Amino acid sequence: MSLLSVIVPCYNEEENVDCFYEELMKNTPFFEKEGLDVEILYVDDGSKDRTVEEVKDLKTRDDRVRLVSFSRNFGKESAIFAGLQKAKGDYVVMMDADLQDPPALLPEMFSYIKEGYDSVATRRVTRKGEPPIRSFFARMFYKLVNRISKTEIVDGARDYRLMTRQVVDAILQMTEYNRFTKGIFGWVGYSTKWLEFENVERAHGETKWSFWKLFIYALDGIIAFSTVPLALASILGVIFCFIAFLLIIIIVIKTLAVGDPVGGWPSMVCIICMVSGVQLFCLGIVGQYMSKTYMEVKKRPIYLVKEEL
Repeated sequence: MSLLSVIVPCYNEEENVDCFYEELMKNTPFFEKEGLDVEILYVDDGSKDRTVEEVKDLKTRDDRVRLVSFSRNFGKESAIFAGLQKAKGDYVVMMDADLQDPPALLPEMFSYIKEGYDSVATRRVTRKGEPPIRSFFARMFYKLVNRISKTEIVDGARDYRLMTRQVVDAILQMTEYNRFTKGIFGWVGYSTKWLEFENVERAHGETKWSFWKLFIYALDGIIAFSTVPLALASILGVIFCFIAFLLIIIIVIKTLAVGDPVGGWPSMVCIICMVSGVQLFCLGIVGQYMSKTYMEVKKRPIYLVKEEL
């Protein structure tokens, strides 16, 4: 029999641990039909509620449940990486505990794996329930990152993905500290089947992703998979040098021909502020790349395990 590993990253999901398990177990006839053993790996990302206790209680009822608990909150990207490292399955699927990734899609996803696909990924076709401004900026991010990056990142892509062991091993070779999983999935390649579904509301609780956290995450994705911002900084520098050179010529000619005195200070202040702003913007771009390099060079562990069952 083949083994299917179900990775469930958790952060303050005490209300969803049992709900997710019950929903997943509705696929038991499918597991038996396909000859699949199942392990359910909950990765606790330093939860402050009773998530760990709920998983331990669940484990007393089902030995297929496993737990990896972090020493503190390292972020979902670290939880995903830990789950992939700890998963033993021939097939691995990642799902959110809040049931926004419907377990009912698993039979259809597995059917495409049997057809020869290396992975089956999901994407939302609607953003029902999201604030309009968040949806707008999310769409803009996907348009921007696909324009400036050679790695395709699909709009609405979820982390809900079923993969063969070959794909998982390829992802585990990418041990970078600053992780952007959506980009990593696209970078490793392999044949992928995309399944579309409408957005599903959380079963319990509220999203842990604020607008600011999403903005930082998007920035990490752009820096991780594109060097275009660095080129943009260089281009802006060249443009402003060219403009300055033209203005010098114009001022010299105008002074020699007309004898026009030097202009007033307000225009000079505006120009200085604008150029200084562009310089700081370009310096900020370079600084972001340097900060990511700094974190990679330190070689800190991506996560630390406090408890593993």
